This record gives sequence, structure tokens and C-alpha cells, in this order.
Amino acid sequence: MMFEIILLGGFSAILVALFLKKKFGFQAQKSTDYVSTGPQFDIRKNLSGPMLSEGIIYGPFGRVTSRFVAKMHAEWNGDVGEITEVFDYDSGNSQTRKWTLKVRKDGSIEADADDLVGTGYGNQAGSAVVLNYTIKLTEDAGGHALKVTDWMYLMENGVVINRSQFRKFGIKVAELVATMRPETSDQIATE
Repeated sequence: MMFEIILLGGFSAILVALFLKKKFGFQAQKSTDYVSTGPQFDIRKNLSGPMLSEGIIYGPFGRVTSRFVAKMHAEWNGDVGEITEVFDYDSGNSQTRKWTLKVRKDGSIEADADDLVGTGYGNQAGSAVVLNYTIKLTEDAGGHALKVTDWMYLMENGVVINRSQFRKFGIKVAELVATMRPETSDQIATE
């Protein structure tokens, strides 16, 4: 009898924790939360031309597992854009990714890249953009398919802060925090 009570209490605690996380955590955000906050994020304008990105990746236990610096370039033809990203990781590895994004009249976004499983979807509203997709990791990174939620927030100075969570079976296995900002001509000259 005591074992059943302990088991029921543990199960109840897990359910409460999951409920709170879903209602109040990272996954509880909605685009409508940002409609009237900060500058208006237009992905076609704010992610355009040459950009620089710096970021860190946290593992499942909250410790930094990787750092990167990336050069990005985005070109838009109306509502269709291509973004090329070249990542240089602290491990010495490099990775190139090319996104194709389509923005619809209602602000919804369709996203494709070679390492996605299917098509990603999201939307822009107010000062934020959210994208949801499934990414297939490279074989040297385990080859897993992870569900990703990307939230990008536009700052008043034009910098974009990106926070992404990667999940497997609903459990967070990694998190990324990065900045994205326009690359200026003086940055190009010093490299």
C-alpha cells in the first residue's frame, strides 16, 4: 500500500511539473504574446544581406557543450528568401546550411533546408518570429531527428536574439542561444 502511495505521489508530481512547464515555460509562448511589444520584426528586412552570428549550445544538463561563430547571407526575392549559414564551431568543425523561406500574406512562414525532415512552419508577429521544424543531425552527431522550436526576438538596435530548444520524445536534449546582426563594412575590413 505504501509503495502505491509513493508511486501515485511521484506520478502526480511529474504531471504537475509537465503542466507548469507547458503553461508557463518556453513552450508556452505564442506569437500573439509579442504583437504589441518592441519593434516590428519583418524577417525579409531584418534577416537580409550579410550577417554575423555568435552562439552557444547547451546540452541536456544545462552546461555549454559547443560554441560557434557563423557568417550568414540572406537574399530575398519578394516573399521568398534564401539564407546561407556557414558555422565554425569551437571543435574545429564547420557546417554549411541553406534555408529557403516563404512568407505568406498573413505572416506565416514555410521553411525548408536539406537537413530538415519535412517542411518547417512558423510565423512572425510583432517583435518575434517562431519556427517549428524537425532537424536530422549528421551521423557524427548521432543521426537523431529532433523537434526544434526557434524563437527569434528583434531588439531595438536591429540585433536578433535567437533561442532554440531541441527535443526528442518531448524531452529537451539541447538549447541554443545566439545573436544575429548585420555585418558592417568595417567588420569585413578587419577580418
